[in-house]
Amino acid sequence: MSDNPLTHVLEMDGEERYDYFLDAVVEERELWILVNADNHFLKIVSEEDRVAYLPVWPGSDFALDYAKGAGDLSPKSISLPDFFKKWVPGLTGDGLGVGVFPGAESELWITEPEELKKDLQEVLSGSGF
Repeated sequence: MSDNPLTHVLEMDGEERYDYFLDAVVEERELWILVNADNHFLKIVSEEDRVAYLPVWPGSDFALDYAKGAGDLSPKSISLPDFFKKWVPGLTGDGLGVGVFPGAESELWITEPEELKKDLQEVLSGSGF
């Protein structure tokens, strides 16, 4: 166990990271993606699972950590209202899932955009914000 909170969170399993993601995103009212120099977002296509998804993180530090070694990727925030209004319909229309909070482990929670929106809205409604 490390004193670095980033490392501690990244060592959580996929479900724990998903819960952490929901709480952090609701608190900050934004989530993070990675974009390249042309402002195109990172999309991962897993040939093995035959799934394509947009990886998202609860903070820029986590996105930066994931992008280490990939020189042209930088974190970009998306406000929660924008995610709900623009990204969820766009991702759904493109047939993309959402890879919630990829970390060092290979275990990753991939969900449908509408499902993630519903989970975030449940946390929002129960949070008193």
